Amino acid sequence: MYKFGVGQALTRIEDKRLLTGQGHFTDDEIEAGQVCAYFLRSPHAHAAIDRIDVAAARALPGVLGVFTAADADAAGLGTIKPVIKTKNRDGSNNVEPDWPLLARGSVRHVGNLVAMVVATNEAQARDAADAIVVGYRALPAAVELSAAVAPGAPQVWPEAPGNICFDWIHGDEAKTQAAFASGAHRVEVELVNNRVVSNPIEPRAALVRHDAAADRYTLHVASQGVHNIRDRMAGALGVKPEQIRVLTGDVGGGFGTKIFVYPEYVLACWAAKKLGRPIKWTSDRSHAFVTDVHGRDNLAKGELALDREGKILAMRATILANMGAYLSNFAPLIPAGSPAGMFTGVYAIPAAFINVKAVFTHTVPVDAYRGAGRPEASYLIERLVDAAARQIGLDPGEIRRRNFIPPAAFPFTNSLGKKFDSGEFARNMDQARSTVDWAGLARRKAQAKARGKLLGLGLSYYIEVCAFAGTEIAHAEFEGETVAVWVGTQNNGQGHETSFAQVAAERFGIPIERIRIRFGDSDRIPKGGGTGGSRSMALGGHAVGDAAVAIIDKAKAVAGELLEVATADLAYAEGAFTVVGTDRRVDLFQVAAEATRRGAALVADVTYKQTDATFPNGCHVAEVEIDPETGALRVVRYVAVDDFGRVVNPLLLAGQVHGGIAQGLGQALIEHAVYDHASGQLLSGSMMDYAMPMAELLPPIEFAWNEVPCRTNPLGVKGAGEAGSIGAPAAVINAILDALAPYGVTAIDMPATPEKIWRALGRR
Repeated sequence: MYKFGVGQALTRIEDKRLLTGQGHFTDDEIEAGQVCAYFLRSPHAHAAIDRIDVAAARALPGVLGVFTAADADAAGLGTIKPVIKTKNRDGSNNVEPDWPLLARGSVRHVGNLVAMVVATNEAQARDAADAIVVGYRALPAAVELSAAVAPGAPQVWPEAPGNICFDWIHGDEAKTQAAFASGAHRVEVELVNNRVVSNPIEPRAALVRHDAAADRYTLHVASQGVHNIRDRMAGALGVKPEQIRVLTGDVGGGFGTKIFVYPEYVLACWAAKKLGRPIKWTSDRSHAFVTDVHGRDNLAKGELALDREGKILAMRATILANMGAYLSNFAPLIPAGSPAGMFTGVYAIPAAFINVKAVFTHTVPVDAYRGAGRPEASYLIERLVDAAARQIGLDPGEIRRRNFIPPAAFPFTNSLGKKFDSGEFARNMDQARSTVDWAGLARRKAQAKARGKLLGLGLSYYIEVCAFAGTEIAHAEFEGETVAVWVGTQNNGQGHETSFAQVAAERFGIPIERIRIRFGDSDRIPKGGGTGGSRSMALGGHAVGDAAVAIIDKAKAVAGELLEVATADLAYAEGAFTVVGTDRRVDLFQVAAEATRRGAALVADVTYKQTDATFPNGCHVAEVEIDPETGALRVVRYVAVDDFGRVVNPLLLAGQVHGGIAQGLGQALIEHAVYDHASGQLLSGSMMDYAMPMAELLPPIEFAWNEVPCRTNPLGVKGAGEAGSIGAPAAVINAILDALAPYGVTAIDMPATPEKIWRALGRR
């Protein structure tokens, strides 16, 4: 194996630059003559706009423009449109109301954009926004999810009666009902999957310049993929995609939030052309909490039917999924299409039926957040299986073992139509249980009790679908003594500059220092999928490897001419071509230099196509200790044994798992976007009120993996970026319920705060 190739635990190449302050983020971009944009936001969850008076704002010093919906409409600007549609049970499409760039006639959530101000600096823009007079007429709001579907609830959109965006079903209802009728046991849980705010460390930002002569925009934006932004921006602006160049540099976290097109980007482009000045906008936290799309926010009821031995016969679920006030880019996909085949988890369940009702409310739109529907599905089935174990009297591991899809059954198509290619679930679970010393649980519980504490141990076994079928593009070229490879995905802090370079270094057989991985320029390669759905290595990594192979194939003819032999007599290894059976050789970079001298530089443009998804999976175990007097909880141990197929870089893999677990524990224990049900105000709308996970929340994470190569791509890799956020919530909540079992507590909702635990214990 070549040093620093695939499988090596190489520290991140980009870290030196980032940790020494040499990273280059969107807000670092500066254009000569740039001015500042600022947005006035609605203070109401639902209100009619009777008038907007911008005269005083326009007269203030430094103000270049103040724009409302009337201006955007007069310019013919489009609206934000979802990419995906979801079918109702009758075959019709979901309701798709307009999401205007600026509020038109009414506002539908606190934070809804009402006006844009452009001024020479931010202070002037803020002052001008304060001078805008808006005549609001407050209206009743539908804020809480279950209340929004109750009879007589305020309507978010007239075209969505009962506030239903879509009513989606999946599975075999008749077969499922028959299985429930014959089952010896029936288990039911009702769950809250709480709303969360992604809060990446780098806020959203944009800087746009318009070239009047070419009628072309150059947009610097913090994104998860420049091509998606370019294409969707073109639709909203009413221009061709080639009229927009999108650039993304370093990105301080995405988590789904930065994959979307937002109104601010479109408006900044339009105003830059109208005013003839580069326009810069950088979000602050107050803006982000009420404009960046939120995640999760489901209410679910799940049921299992089991036989006398604990074999699951059927599963069914009804779910209310909050869409917020408008449909964000991928919103219809998240509660239905994304987790469609995942609700039965890793279990061979013969029948299943799922009903999801997506609901409009007067709140911030909800869309993809790390895991995008799969954490919600996994949380439901893993809470159900644990509840079944308690009801029947089985060990949590034993009930899972009886129902796991066995390795010999792969490829396995489950009752919801999802085809899994590989997995060794019992092996991973046994390793995790052994590591955490499950057999010693009774002893540790007794020791904790002697200290006045309650100890609980919980596990979950997740599986997710990711790296969906699709394509990714790579372009490779020589830059002197290095090879530059452009990739259509986007680094958001995951370490792609390192892991992709490892793939390239192995294929080229050259030192990794001679590889340069590049992202984030829509002009350099024609299209790309961006980062999302844990797709980057499975698709982008293959594209990088294929580009290297294509370069070597092209170089071979030149090498043959230099060595004066037929190409059939050449071998390639360790960055050089050799004549078989001799010591005659020529270095790859010598060949590249000769090709350039001849006017035919060695370049490669490849498209990698993947026809099937990958299915990472694993067993996560959490051990918690609770103070029964206060409800205070501490996660004392966390073990994860995962299957990500072939591992490219164990060090980066561990980092991805740790980060996902942190977000999963955050949701399970402390994070919650809380709205006042009457006013629709976001009560946890700042870092003073929204609890973010900190180091003290996490114990040391004991992480291991077993490589079970997937059968859906040549590298055998499965996505890893979202795994921790999927496995953690059910593991920690199951652990809490195990600790509280002596008190008869069988249910608790996320976030399981000390107050909730204290109340569950009867300390009212």
